[in-house]
Amino acid sequence: MESLEKKSLNFIEQIIEKELSANPGKNIITRFPPEPNGYLHIGHAKSICLNFGLANKYGGKCNLRFDDTNPAKEDTEYVNSIMDDIKWLGFEWNGEPRYASDYFEQLYNWAELLIKKNKAYICDMSADEVAQSRGTPTIPGKESPYRNRSIEENLELFSKMKNGAFPDGSKTLRAKTDMSTPNMQMRDPVLYRILRSHHHRTGDKWCIYPMYDFAHGQSDFIEGITHSICTLEFEIHRPLYDWFLDQICEEGQIRPRQIEFARLNLTYTVMSKRILLDLVKSKTVSGWDDPRMPTICGIRRRGYSSEAVRSFAEKIGVSKTDSTVNFAFLEHCVREDLNKKAKRVMAVLNPLKLTIINYPENQTEEIELINNPEDDSAGKRKVPFSKTLYIEREDFAEVPPPKYHRLFPGNEVRLRGTYFVKCTDFIKDSSGNITEVICEYDPQTKTGYSPDGRKVKGTIHWVSAQHALQIETRLYDKLFLKENPFDTEDGKDYKTNINPDSLKVINAYIEPTVSGCAVPESYQFERHGYFCVDYDSTPEKIVFNKTVSLKDSFNKINK
Repeated sequence: MESLEKKSLNFIEQIIEKELSANPGKNIITRFPPEPNGYLHIGHAKSICLNFGLANKYGGKCNLRFDDTNPAKEDTEYVNSIMDDIKWLGFEWNGEPRYASDYFEQLYNWAELLIKKNKAYICDMSADEVAQSRGTPTIPGKESPYRNRSIEENLELFSKMKNGAFPDGSKTLRAKTDMSTPNMQMRDPVLYRILRSHHHRTGDKWCIYPMYDFAHGQSDFIEGITHSICTLEFEIHRPLYDWFLDQICEEGQIRPRQIEFARLNLTYTVMSKRILLDLVKSKTVSGWDDPRMPTICGIRRRGYSSEAVRSFAEKIGVSKTDSTVNFAFLEHCVREDLNKKAKRVMAVLNPLKLTIINYPENQTEEIELINNPEDDSAGKRKVPFSKTLYIEREDFAEVPPPKYHRLFPGNEVRLRGTYFVKCTDFIKDSSGNITEVICEYDPQTKTGYSPDGRKVKGTIHWVSAQHALQIETRLYDKLFLKENPFDTEDGKDYKTNINPDSLKVINAYIEPTVSGCAVPESYQFERHGYFCVDYDSTPEKIVFNKTVSLKDSFNKINK
């Protein structure tokens, strides 16, 4: 059994367990370091589950630290949304939220230390000139003409940068590393730039800000992080991460270890904050929380549960190799979760009137139905039944196709949970559209069975026209038509793959048992899918978002 458990460990868990075997008393401290420049998405959810999950599994702690080193793009709105998302996923961070800006003074002092060690210098080259001087992975870069300034001059210029003596973009502090290394990240990277922009926490105190690469490892070091878990694109940054630590770490101090894992790639989905922001600004979607967006607030509004997202993250696992997960698998996890806990109700999305001509006028019965066959504790509900009902338009055919087992002239079906009815006639309007189906019912079949033993092949759902609530339903589909949204003729305009039918809004009818429902309650609309209550709902009209269909395409694919 023990060997089986070892095989089930992901590669990061294997690393940690090996370390714990060698150092049984070692404390595990991870961190989640989002930049507050947008809303988190499902890819961040995987990282959250990994970082907090590792800390929980090994009795450690996970810090929440905002990488707020670029004030031009950051906002407290994003800070608050990120904290809400982490809480919604079911995790708690260690102590108070932390910020890279908490360490600006220390980072500045370490930058001065690098200058004093002759490991950093002030460069007057523009951003374009720096980029051009870097060369290529096979061609060495060219050293900056300012690289050999004296330590004293560099210290003086850096102090003047801090005190606002120079215009934005006119100077940078660069590390003095190696302009010939194949690793482009190690070719005299920029550590500080001049940027006059109001910071959401420090105000206008600073006009120079550290780059992410410089702030990241040092912030980990300050906080005593043991394992800095990053996505694969940061693998090439690791030598620089370690180089900075080499300059400040003393023997015996806890030194963080950077480990990279494959980020989440999902079919029919974009995971770029820049593109998600573009979708919002161009009004392609209604906002960051549009249920078609892969943002955590978007999928939450769509009706995905935190349990389903955590299950998804666990099942896709952690790998060292990039791959793409089928969107259908995410839907499978959502469906698997909702199937266990969502109450069943009957709703008619494309209504057609059905009149039972031999049913007593002004009579109403209560039909008892099970709320959830997967959960006995969910109990039962009573649904009103009357002479006039609404059924789905697709459940009646004037001329039925082969193997059609629903209503057509002369055919008998069972109404969900109750009587058999037989179609005796139908009514059309002047345009030839069917407006009403006429039926007779068998009063002896209320329990869904016939005393004479006859059986019917079809069962259809219904709602009482007199008692039904009118609702707004928002039918969501994938935002993109192609698995790879960037698969375009020019390779650039991803918007050509936007699905024009990703949202359809229709009015529908639903049984009155949902009256009083609240955000974010989820229901299974029988035969239609899972829906949740949207916060646009009012006392006058409930709004439901379609979460996921009943059909599990992932299981079908894997069969």
